[in-house]
Amino acid sequence: MASGLPIIEINGLTKTYAGRKGGHKALDSLTLNAYQGEILGYLGPNGAGKTTTIRLLLDLIRPTSGSARMFGLDVNHDSVAIRKRIGYLPAELALWENQTSLEIIRYFGRARGGVDMRYVRELAERLEFDLTKKIRQYSTGNKRKIGLILALMHKPDLLILDEPSSGLDPLMQQLFIQLLREARDNGQTIFLSSHMLSEVQAVCDRVAILRDGRLQTIDRVDALTHVDFYWVNLRLREGVSLDLFRDLPGVNDVSVNGDQIRLRLNGDFEPLLQALDGHYIVDVRTEDPTLEEVFLNYYGDLPLLNGHKRAAQAKDKERVK
Repeated sequence: MASGLPIIEINGLTKTYAGRKGGHKALDSLTLNAYQGEILGYLGPNGAGKTTTIRLLLDLIRPTSGSARMFGLDVNHDSVAIRKRIGYLPAELALWENQTSLEIIRYFGRARGGVDMRYVRELAERLEFDLTKKIRQYSTGNKRKIGLILALMHKPDLLILDEPSSGLDPLMQQLFIQLLREARDNGQTIFLSSHMLSEVQAVCDRVAILRDGRLQTIDRVDALTHVDFYWVNLRLREGVSLDLFRDLPGVNDVSVNGDQIRLRLNGDFEPLLQALDGHYIVDVRTEDPTLEEVFLNYYGDLPLLNGHKRAAQAKDKERVK
């Protein structure tokens, strides 16, 4: 369970890359915290600033302005001490192609002052991973598995994971979620940058949404998915025309399939009920939006991050406050 102790503290962090037209601001005044024992999801499309944030936290690049601390230590001045306490999986993992996984694990284990090989073998068994093969022999999914083992094997206080389950099959993705929950229950903190919105919704305690380098919102997953719109599914005794719902206050994204109607509703039911006066309503069901749909409130002009296209959102793409 999350405590009140901040493990990551980011305050006004800004990164501008030099360029011909005054430079590109990859990150703009980012302020957020991640607390001990929580999984914080970090969402945004490519170019939003997620990887820039991670590189700043790891002292791989330096900020234009602002600051960041981990474990109460400055990420620039105390980066060596910080790295002893973190596990990191980058989006692109580069390892020695002609070395076996076991050789690489032992190398990093020595660099860290030792590693529990029983735990390494337990992780490998759970991930159905062969430690004896050379890196060049692995598929993309298996390369993610060795990356996960390297990040998890020393049971770090903080895990920083950038697209960690990319390339894993659905069963391994479920196991990955289980491993993260176990780490959280053990008091570890996880900073999870992911394009898999369903994964984030399944495992994260809170979610931060980033757009064009600026933080749009940060809140608990359950709070984000109880926003000011929801879906209404109606079944009528007889079919109706789409024209019945035209220009109704708060009603958008209407689809009619015979006697089945699905629509998005912002606000009160009353205008909808008045429009349906005289029609026999057999059944009414409402649904809270998924995290994907909340995300589209911020990115209505973009395809979903998990690669699925969806029809453009309604005219009133109001941002969730």
